[in-house]
Amino acid sequence: MALNLAYSRKRHQSSLGELSDREVLLEIQKDDELALDELIRRKTGPLVQVAYRVLSDMEESRDVVQIAFVRIWEKRSSYDPKWSPNTWIYRIVTNLAIDHLRSQRSRDRIAEPFRLHLEHVAAGAPSTARRSGEREIDGIFGELVEVLTEKQRAIFVLRELEGLSSAEVSEIVGCKESTVRNHLFNARKLLRAALVERYPEYSPQSGELR
Repeated sequence: MALNLAYSRKRHQSSLGELSDREVLLEIQKDDELALDELIRRKTGPLVQVAYRVLSDMEESRDVVQIAFVRIWEKRSSYDPKWSPNTWIYRIVTNLAIDHLRSQRSRDRIAEPFRLHLEHVAAGAPSTARRSGEREIDGIFGELVEVLTEKQRAIFVLRELEGLSSAEVSEIVGCKESTVRNHLFNARKLLRAALVERYPEYSPQSGELR
């Protein structure tokens, strides 16, 4: 009997791997813990990356994602299959990350990467700046993002780093698309201004900043 149950469990676990994310969430709604295991297997990596870009701390990011999976299980009955699975899941993770950042916000703890986007913010920066060491760029951008609010930072991460559409970001953070665009515009403006003030050698020519 035990052998048959183990075989049945293994076969069910294998079949879950063939389901879409939406179908896996529907299985979770049926109190299927193996479906939750499958979701954890699929989503842990990407979700930790999102949380890390908001929190700039890998250990805290992993903690947030673990809590997120608990919330997903607790809120499983609230998932509506007409929603995008990623939007629903990202919303839970992003809200937890924002809450965590608000409770833990401290300037000496927010010092991390977004290295590839220093050049995006400082469009037109001198080529010598673009060739600067990776560690230096990490430190500079980690300092610059301190000027952003929690929501601005989350929106910047989702829109600029994760490449989500304004519509997807608006669903995740719970605001209008126009608000997303405003937050993104202000985030870019603040980052650019901070760059000019603190690191003028990295900034574009003054006539290019508009």
